[in-house]
Amino acid sequence: MAEHSTQTPVTAPQADTLQRSLNNRHIQLIAIGGAIGTGLFMGSGKTISLAGPSIVFVYLIIGFMLFFVMRAMGELLLSNLEYKSFSDFAADLLGPWAGFFTGWTYWFCWVVTGIADVVAISAYFQLWFPGFSVWMSALLCVGVFFTLNIASVKLFGELEFWFALVKIIAIVALIAAGAWLAALHYPSPGGGTASIANLWRHGGLFPKGLDGFFAGFQIAVFAFVGIELVGTTAAETRDPHSVLPRAINAIPIRVIMFYVLALIAIMTVTPWDSVAADRSPFVSMFMLTGLPAAASVVNFVVLTSAASSANSGMFSTSRMLFGLAEQGVAHRAFARLSGRAVPINGLLFSCLCLVIGVALIYLIPNVMTVFTLVTTVSAILFMFVWTIILCSYLAYRKHYPQRHRQSRFKMPLGKVMCWVCMAFFLFVLALLTLRADTRAALLVTPLWFILLAIGWRLRGGNTARRRKMLHP
Repeated sequence: MAEHSTQTPVTAPQADTLQRSLNNRHIQLIAIGGAIGTGLFMGSGKTISLAGPSIVFVYLIIGFMLFFVMRAMGELLLSNLEYKSFSDFAADLLGPWAGFFTGWTYWFCWVVTGIADVVAISAYFQLWFPGFSVWMSALLCVGVFFTLNIASVKLFGELEFWFALVKIIAIVALIAAGAWLAALHYPSPGGGTASIANLWRHGGLFPKGLDGFFAGFQIAVFAFVGIELVGTTAAETRDPHSVLPRAINAIPIRVIMFYVLALIAIMTVTPWDSVAADRSPFVSMFMLTGLPAAASVVNFVVLTSAASSANSGMFSTSRMLFGLAEQGVAHRAFARLSGRAVPINGLLFSCLCLVIGVALIYLIPNVMTVFTLVTTVSAILFMFVWTIILCSYLAYRKHYPQRHRQSRFKMPLGKVMCWVCMAFFLFVLALLTLRADTRAALLVTPLWFILLAIGWRLRGGNTARRRKMLHP
């Protein structure tokens, strides 16, 4: 593989390549949107009830580990600007099989997540329009996402900018409301008054012991799904050497700001043992402030968050299929770009799979059981993708030491932290065996890799069309 300049040349737009249309503010907000999952708004009640105040440490640990995964991804993407995503560098550094497995797994992850998001959006929609058909709202969602993504990557960037802004405003408002209620010593729903002491007054920081602490990891990991989304925008980012490092380095601050402070605010006002597991704590908090439209406001925020996730998923899946087609391990039709440089066939295929998936979900009687299954499967598969990023980094350090020395964005404690992070992912997988619902997902997941292995045998041998730019 030839060494590449560290500068991004400005070239005339080409019809057969992705265009660098995303600027700094787009990438910063896409990175924030990826780091703030819908799980924070809807799943935080369940995580608090499982782990109590120790859930704060759970989010800190996961955020700490994923920061190093993102740093590894950043160094790899900037080592060769011909890499369009982590599927590209996995194929180049580990072998074509790794690009195939990573690309298709990431595609499947977002289709599964998108199915959950569309069903959730349909449910949120019912609050305002109870008589509206759930099927129609689901189809309408997919149609809107297709229309938004087919327009241009610039429009996608603008939409994600505003979607992420809504999330940020909601979380900042929650933190401010918590501080205000604590300052007023407002009566807590569970008795007593709002106070920071509520974090340790009700059984200490680890009220449910290590069992509760470990149980928090199972759900909290899914809240971070999408944090790597900034990696799929690398090929369409202006000045990636400046923009990507800035977005990745801000991850620790975002985790502290958006997860830790929000959870502390919730448990300061409402003691952890009074937080309802099946309701969004955001709704409860805004209700306490006396805001009459609290339900509608939070419904809008959660709906926007789910829409942002699904929209990002459509973007990611179409780009991943484009990269796989260029590697020669997906049908060449997926490499076709529209006049606006959008992978049109990949987008159509992903939307079709989304519609079929939503239909199957609605045909199954116990939707919540299926939701738990698909979200856990998604979290497991995302951990596989994150592990491949780390393995690619180790291969890069072995085969291209010169590039690492010349890098201006080195991963801290590179090799050591790769092994630490992979050990952590194994630890989380072990925790998934402790509960019946997550254990079922763990047993189902190998079926996906069996299907991929069959697909690789049928198609994967054809590597002649791998992008010559990786080996010029």
